[in-house]
Amino acid sequence: MSEEVPVLSREEGLAKIGELIKDIQMAMLTTITAAGTLHSRPMATHQGRFEGELLFLTPAHSGKVEEIQQDAEASLTYVDAKHAFLAVRGRASLSADRELIETLWNPSYKAWFPAGKDDPEIRVLKVKVEEAEYWDAPSSAIVRSAKILARAVSGGKTKVGEHARVAL
Repeated sequence: MSEEVPVLSREEGLAKIGELIKDIQMAMLTTITAAGTLHSRPMATHQGRFEGELLFLTPAHSGKVEEIQQDAEASLTYVDAKHAFLAVRGRASLSADRELIETLWNPSYKAWFPAGKDDPEIRVLKVKVEEAEYWDAPSSAIVRSAKILARAVSGGKTKVGEHARVAL
């Protein structure tokens, strides 16, 4: 049984994506290898206001950088403990903008960049979001269980949570 998935406006979509990712520190970034296979790895997300682009710090010489230079198509997956799921697709690019690196820097990045924020190997990986889809279920296990039961009894007519698409 297929149900119509609503599509949010740009403004609604930006707000919803920002709300969903604001407390999620890690995302899974997927790129395409030279062999055409998918390669995923965790990335620490910059926790700023979401305006259509997701930002990460990465070493200039890494597999993901090579993959993005060959094929800029990328996807990100976010999951939180409250049963919110977000899948994002977009185009990746790289920047050596020192001012932006300074803005994004926080002390936890020292684990990957021991030389600190002035390390010349640091790049900003930007993913310009083109589309996203999310599933946001109630965080209360009791409410979620009741809705799942109601959906089963109603033959799939009761909604368990919110599901929509975003086209930016």
